[in-house]
This record gives sequence, structure tokens and C-alpha cells, in this order.
Amino acid sequence: MNKIYKTIIIDDEPPARERLQKLLANFPDTFQVIAVAEDGVEGQEKIETLNPDLIFLDIEMPEVSGFDMLKRLKTIPIVIFCTAYDQYSLKAFETNSIDYLLKPVGLERLQQSVDKLKLFSDNKASQNIMQMLTDLSSKKEIKKMTSLTVKKGDKLIFLKLEEISHFSADERYVSVHSKEENYLIEDTLTQLEEKLPDNFLRVHRAVIINTEYVKEIQKYFNSRFTITLNNLKKSSITTGRSYNSAIKTWIGV
Repeated sequence: MNKIYKTIIIDDEPPARERLQKLLANFPDTFQVIAVAEDGVEGQEKIETLNPDLIFLDIEMPEVSGFDMLKRLKTIPIVIFCTAYDQYSLKAFETNSIDYLLKPVGLERLQQSVDKLKLFSDNKASQNIMQMLTDLSSKKEIKKMTSLTVKKGDKLIFLKLEEISHFSADERYVSVHSKEENYLIEDTLTQLEEKLPDNFLRVHRAVIINTEYVKEIQKYFNSRFTITLNNLKKSSITTGRSYNSAIKTWIGV
């Protein structure tokens, strides 16, 4: 006999809550919706009062985000994240304990979540979620870079990030493209990506751009884009296909 999960939906958008309720009604042997909440504060209250087995949780909510709400809980139920944003690292959620749904959620995708629920124990779910939150908190702490130190001969130069239009990599080095000139650094793009603030976006395996320098974006063949930067050289960058999802999220399409 399948377990029926006492479920709470936590989302600040009424249409999203209503849509999800209707979808869950297709799985009466799996979900019993016992409450809905409009934000993280109300969500915390209902979780602590009703003790659900599972919650569908939005991430970007006013005042208290989904992540912050989870950190406040003494006991964390099974979590299925449900959000319109995919800029969070999906790999962080690819465990057998949780799922990550992008809005608008479809019935077929929800069926995959139902199948996934059969694969894990509640205890393991809680442990993995806590580890995920710890990892995300660590990454947020790392992303505090406000300037970059580069070498020029025997001198050390401190560049403000707002002076940097982009980073590019070849087989051996990473180049920093600033207002004044270019510099070589030893960091890899992956190391930079972990430390740079959110206005820096990786658009190619060899390029990270400062989105504040973007002048125009044009569609390019093979589902790619050409991005022109508003720097002295009017740099033109062709994006990589594997970065399309992050680029489209940033553009808002």
C-alpha cells in the first residue's frame, strides 16, 4: 500500500498554489494537501503546527526565502522545491531525497516526483536537505568578492569589479578585461565563478561577462547568442549552447 503524504504548499503566488493543488489532486493515493501558505513565515507556522510529511516550497519569496525558512525549522519534512527560477545549481538537488520543479509544473513532470518519492526514507531526506543548505550557505559566503588583485610587473593592482567587463580563458591563462587594459591571472574561470557576485554570468566555457556591460544581444545560429559589450573594444562574444538556460533566465525569456 502506498504511503499518503500529508502535504503543505508554500508559495507567494496564488495562481501557482491553485495550479499545484489541481495537479496534486491527480494523485490522491500519494498527496493529501492539508494546508497552503502564502510566504515563509506562514509556512513555518503551519509546518510546526501541522507536522506535514512533505512540502512543496517556492524559493524566491518576500521577507523570508524558502531556504531561510528551512534553516529556521527544528524538523524538516520532505521538500520538493517548486520555483520559476533555475539559476540555482540543479545538481545540488539531484539526490534521491528531494526534487526541483520548474514552473509551470506539468502533470508528467509531477509524475516523476511521485516515482522519486518511492525511493528514499524520510530520515535520509532530512539529512540531505541539511547538507544542501550548508553547502549553499558556504557558497554564499564565498561570493563576497568586491575587487580583484592583479600583477603588473612588480606591482600589485587592485581592480574594482565594476571596472571589469569580462574574463576570458585560453588553454593556459585567464585574461581580465578592464577599462584600462588586460591582465593575466592564475585563477580558473570555475574558481572565479564561485566567488564573483551575481551580475557576472558565465556564457561560454571560456568566458564570464559582467552583465552590467552588456550593450546588446542578438540571436545567433544553432540556438546561441551574440553579446556585444559596452567596453572600449565593443567586444563581441558568441555564447555556448550549454549555457543557454542561464542566459535565458538572465534575459527573462
